[in-house]
Amino acid sequence: MIFHYIDNRCKVHKEAINVCQKILQQKPIDWKPIFRNNLSQPIHNVDLVVTVGGDGTLLQASHFLDDSIPVLGLNSDPTQAEEVEKFSNEFDATRSTGYLCAATVKNFEQVLDGFLEDQIVPSKLSRISVSVNSKVLPTCALNDILIAHPCPATVSRFSFKIRGDDETCSPLVNCRSSGLRISTAAGSTAAMHSAGGFPMPILSRDLQYMVREPISQGPAISRLMHGLIKSDQSMDASWFSKEGFIYFDGSHVFHTIQNGDTIEISSKAPVLQVVLPHLST
Repeated sequence: MIFHYIDNRCKVHKEAINVCQKILQQKPIDWKPIFRNNLSQPIHNVDLVVTVGGDGTLLQASHFLDDSIPVLGLNSDPTQAEEVEKFSNEFDATRSTGYLCAATVKNFEQVLDGFLEDQIVPSKLSRISVSVNSKVLPTCALNDILIAHPCPATVSRFSFKIRGDDETCSPLVNCRSSGLRISTAAGSTAAMHSAGGFPMPILSRDLQYMVREPISQGPAISRLMHGLIKSDQSMDASWFSKEGFIYFDGSHVFHTIQNGDTIEISSKAPVLQVVLPHLST
């Protein structure tokens, strides 16, 4: 049964691509299809990027976009509630959440026309800027970053403090844990929420952070394990494990760090223009 389900998901996705292409062919616009795995250089000289897949496809595309090009996500394989219930005793039949995807096959043409006719305006979503040893990394995170040892069974050792633009600082927090996660407002409903964080208004410029599975701390320190990095603040962290990774929006994009590296995290990255679902229905 599960193999039939997986095969069906592939067929649904391919059908969505075909429908999308047929609609684009009918419009007085120039367009070019590209597979996500073939993306390797920043995207320039286009008026809109359409992603066909789920949130993961949109997140991957976002790494190649600056703040000048909007993106429209088409959720090619939305979750079917009745299907999830039907197979609940056999396997997880959840398909694509598509939290950031404004369109499905059913309304793609309507949403696309709304954008082309300037009836739908993209929203500006915050992204995370990361610097290591004072050097800004080229990738910005739309959802979240995770700073951790590459082996999940190994303790990560690090410290951090929150610094304002006026140079005022929070107390230094020394940690032994399984890592540190920082999310944007858009990413606050994903892994951060699953770990016990709170959803944020999607247009907020603040970031949310959480120390993952901290080894027992005193009450004064425990309250600092989860909080906000305001838009006029940054987090200064120091890494004290032999090795570590900074993961951007999942496991595929990462930057290596080592003992003694300093990391600065803020929401001062270029925003991303995204056509959001609640503004296009």
